[in-house]
Amino acid sequence: MLSYQHIYHAGNLADVQKHALLAVMLEYMGQKPKPMSYLETHAARGVYQLDDVAAVKTGEAEAGIGKAAGWFTDDHPYKRALMAVQARHGDKAYPGSPAIAQALLRPEDSMQLCELHPQEATGLRQAMRGSGAKVHQKDGFETVMGICPPTPRRGVLLIDPSYEIKSDYKTLPGWIANVHRKWNVGVIALWYPILRDGTHTPMLEELEVKGFPKVLRHEVEFPPAKEGHRMIGSGMFIINAPYGLQAEAQDLTKRFTGL
Repeated sequence: MLSYQHIYHAGNLADVQKHALLAVMLEYMGQKPKPMSYLETHAARGVYQLDDVAAVKTGEAEAGIGKAAGWFTDDHPYKRALMAVQARHGDKAYPGSPAIAQALLRPEDSMQLCELHPQEATGLRQAMRGSGAKVHQKDGFETVMGICPPTPRRGVLLIDPSYEIKSDYKTLPGWIANVHRKWNVGVIALWYPILRDGTHTPMLEELEVKGFPKVLRHEVEFPPAKEGHRMIGSGMFIINAPYGLQAEAQDLTKRFTGL
């Protein structure tokens, strides 16, 4: 069983980039009077308490959302999701991507979340109680491949692995291409770390040459969480990127440049 638990990193600067873009995507797609599907391959526990010993220990949330919360106005979808989760779970709560989706999706929309880790899956079910979300305690790659194309066909897939399995860097481009062939109208969003040693680079090069439509590749850099830490930034590779997302990405780039 893999050991990664996101509580140590919840609310960090990578989350800020990923969740701000996700929130804008969901907000835009929700403006059309048609239902949509939301899928995740690696959903984790959904909601995090930033006063948890594990979160405080790393200090990543303090350096992340602790500084970045002021970047967003109260009507920004990311800020609205954050406030909705805090109203429900307390002032120290931080929404993972499932909780952001829960805050922004409509009753007619569908949500299917995959999480293999038993403890994280239990926490996810608790966090999503009453949302109508279906939680799959199964391998996310296999499950999503079986679901696609989902019903409704409009929708978003977030791929957010921990990359504990190093082969993910090699297998993801082909897997994403297969999902896109089955679900060519879906918004497919891959998060990846920017690493000092460039481990992520061949994966991005392979994705770039596949000729996916309406691709937005957005990367930000930030100080490492601690001296010698491999991750020095965060990236999103988004296929069928919704209208207006480029503007949000440009605004985020300016914010991160000022760190």
